[in-house]
Amino acid sequence: MYAIVDIAGQQFKVEAGNEIFVQRLPQAKGEAVEFDKVLLLDNEGKVKIGTPYVKGALVKATVLDDEARADKVLVFKKIRRKGFQKCNGHRQLLSKIKINEIA
Repeated sequence: MYAIVDIAGQQFKVEAGNEIFVQRLPQAKGEAVEFDKVLLLDNEGKVKIGTPYVKGALVKATVLDDEARADKVLVFKKIRRKGFQKCNGHRQLLSKIKINEIA
């Protein structure tokens, strides 16, 4: 059984037991979180497609880490023939969640 869920503006294919990184959530470490924006639900070949969401479908998860960080993204700027070079970088804050149940 799997579902496609809209979490913080991004779509994820999730199954029970999966651990995924999502955009930072307001919940703290160890708290439970529920997602009701389920776009598609597949149960042993029986597919339900939402318009836009599947009614009554719910994905329950637990926040494992609320301060995980993504890989560093480098932003390099250069203006040719002027001698201007600038390099910045940042790491996006993420939340790591574990999918407990698809109901």
